[in-house]
Amino acid sequence: MTEDTPRQRGRQLPTAEELRIWRDFIETTDVLRSRIASRLQSESALSPGDYAVLLALTEAPEQQMRSSELAAHIGWERSRLSHHLGRMERRGLIRRQECATDPRGAEVHLTAAGAEAFRGSTVPHLRAIRELFVDALTPEQLLAAGEIAAAMRAHLDTRQAR
Repeated sequence: MTEDTPRQRGRQLPTAEELRIWRDFIETTDVLRSRIASRLQSESALSPGDYAVLLALTEAPEQQMRSSELAAHIGWERSRLSHHLGRMERRGLIRRQECATDPRGAEVHLTAAGAEAFRGSTVPHLRAIRELFVDALTPEQLLAAGEIAAAMRAHLDTRQAR
């Protein structure tokens, strides 16, 4: 018997075993994200959304990005980002200013308080990732998880491009 290719498998409904694996994957991922988010919030008072924004700004040239670029970078709708940035701005983590080259756009800047909050959250956040994700897997399983994630990302990117 020959093995189905991913393309051939895509033409039929998932089997009971494939659905079981899917549910295990999704439910476990949800629990993992929830626990990491809870640890991040309790240890640093940052939400996962705050962390994503601060990480992007920390890595950006001059620690600033156009809001539209930031939304695309972290995979959020612009309206969601705008509301979230408003909350972060009120807490002093970022500041927004009109874009010099396009008055319709805004630039988001990391503040000193935002940089400090990010620095203070990084070690506890990475420790949680180590304890809850990395330590649960053998080195071989971790490599396989990376390969699975890369295959899924490539598949989803290809389907989105169509």
